[in-house]
Amino acid sequence: MTIIEVKDKKTRRQFLDLPKRLYKDDNNWTCILDAEIESIFDPKNNSCYTHGDASRWIIVDNNELTIGRIAAFYDMHKANNPHHGQTTGGLGFFECINNQETADKLFNTAKAWLVSKGMEAMDGPINFGENYVHWGLLIDGFMHQAYGMQYNFPYYKTLFQTYGFKIYFEQYSYHVDLTIPFSERQEKFARFVMRKPNYRWETLDFKNYKKYVQDIVDIYNAVWADFHEDYTPITFAEFEKVFLDAKPLLNEDFIVFAYDEDKPIGMIITFPDFNQVFKKLKNGKLSLINKLKLLYHKKNSITRSRQLVSGVIPEYQKAGIIGPLFLKMIDGCKKHGITELEMSWVGDYNVTVNKMYKQMENASKAKTHATYRYLFNREKPFERFTNENTSKSQRNT
Repeated sequence: MTIIEVKDKKTRRQFLDLPKRLYKDDNNWTCILDAEIESIFDPKNNSCYTHGDASRWIIVDNNELTIGRIAAFYDMHKANNPHHGQTTGGLGFFECINNQETADKLFNTAKAWLVSKGMEAMDGPINFGENYVHWGLLIDGFMHQAYGMQYNFPYYKTLFQTYGFKIYFEQYSYHVDLTIPFSERQEKFARFVMRKPNYRWETLDFKNYKKYVQDIVDIYNAVWADFHEDYTPITFAEFEKVFLDAKPLLNEDFIVFAYDEDKPIGMIITFPDFNQVFKKLKNGKLSLINKLKLLYHKKNSITRSRQLVSGVIPEYQKAGIIGPLFLKMIDGCKKHGITELEMSWVGDYNVTVNKMYKQMENASKAKTHATYRYLFNREKPFERFTNENTSKSQRNT
């Protein structure tokens, strides 16, 4: 077996094509668009390169057949998070045949590179970017995955844990059956809050998108700064780029804002589950034919959606704002024929949100992913992630 760093067109193609071959007979798997993966590893498109770096590798057997891949990366703004206890990098986009020796070579390669960059531990599989996409290893609930959620073979859990990774935290995804009504009590209270004269509820308007992007930035920064002591605020320019890149996937009725007079106080962002469309494209390439398929199925085939982010700024978190936001978003989803909603993953450490989801009569915990950690100093005690500030914020990830 030979490890090869991804540096040219040939090795990039091998990196992208491996999962298409591994999962070709697995109906639950959906091919991620090649362009989406490549943009993550393009310094021109990923701001994480400003304070970090990334590298990718493939591994080939003696017949030069690609049998595994991995990426390693770090962002110093995140690597020195005081919750980590050490400088921590990440690995992701791991795919491998069911062979521990092959997996170990991939893990060792990522580890060696991270050590050379000053890292003392590695988390994985995670994204070189935000945690609402490409984050965590699926360990329970091997079914269709919503857009942005990881899917992998069950044996990957053994490959990670045999190498020495331990679960840092678990991530739960709840599915909501929108054909089943919400409890009368919950809906009645949400409608009551919605009618209060000082509150206003709006859905996204593409024609005035800059205003809403600024509102997202203001709400996001207020919520996450309250949640993380070391939080680095996002800027308008950063999020505008993310928004414009994602615009083809958005539906205005799925993104809802709450205001107290003119002050933005909460939001909920939901995507149509484009995995239902991408599954039909098969090869992950946006050829002309695939673009035509995308346009057709976008209008005719999407019955699921995924809530990516929700948040209410700290001073309004006991005012019942999240209920009306959720209800208005659900109304928008039903308007477009959505029958199933996947809630963005919630960490096992977030007692408040897990409790809230469990109280929903039409919701059930459908999938469990895990974020693993590997300490390079094998003598150092391992501690799972907890967050004492979790109860302060109504947020999902």
